[in-house]
Amino acid sequence: MNLPGAGLHPLSAFLQAWFADGVPDLPRLNAMARERGLVTGKGAALRFVEPSSGAQGYEERAYLAGEVATRPGNRHDLFNALIWLAFPLSKAALNRRHFAALTDARRQGRAERGALRDALTQFDECGVVVAGSSPELWQGLCAHRWREVFVERRAELMRSTRFLVFGHASHDALAAPFVGLCGKALFVEVDAAWLELPETAAPASLDRRLANLFDSGSFSPHDWRPLPLLGIPGATTENQHADYYDDTRQFRPARTMRPGSSPGNR
Repeated sequence: MNLPGAGLHPLSAFLQAWFADGVPDLPRLNAMARERGLVTGKGAALRFVEPSSGAQGYEERAYLAGEVATRPGNRHDLFNALIWLAFPLSKAALNRRHFAALTDARRQGRAERGALRDALTQFDECGVVVAGSSPELWQGLCAHRWREVFVERRAELMRSTRFLVFGHASHDALAAPFVGLCGKALFVEVDAAWLELPETAAPASLDRRLANLFDSGSFSPHDWRPLPLLGIPGATTENQHADYYDDTRQFRPARTMRPGSSPGNR
């Protein structure tokens, strides 16, 4: 498994503690899950197990049996396991919503996944929590005002906002980052006291809020906002320079509406 010898990417650094004894294997992951009393969406004790050839899919197997399919030596699956450890309530809530949506679709005889499951999968794979005390800066990101937020108001952004990568596929990609790497972001408003928490305490402090959101919200893929991960301060040394944000391969301008068009016809 290719993980950087000097440590994880800066955006994955909050997971570094899980590597204190080297890259954790399945027995070590399961020991940590037992120590923390992790459960999946139905409340079944969580176990990381090798994939099987059975008929049950990932979400169904996790929900019913507590078994989270995890390929040994696979970086993508390792990060999925680590996010289970870091955000156990949120991951269980996602699993619960997936299973409920799957069950409902089967009852109605529908084969398609639907917007809710697509949205949940997107966030599970590529989600980023933008936790901040300035909704105005978040609105700037939503409007693709990249230079304003990341350059002109950079100091304010760094004081008022933290970016926590939730998606395990994004962590996998950050092990070998590429131009254009993008996450699916949501905003959680926090206060000044929360922003003083140590980095390692941030996931646990948000876990319950995210779980409540995933359990009760109605989502579609349009609810997540695109966020160029390498534009986040500290994600790469290159983004200390203002002209880094001129690269439209990563920092695309907001779409403009054609005269007479409506949001549903973009």
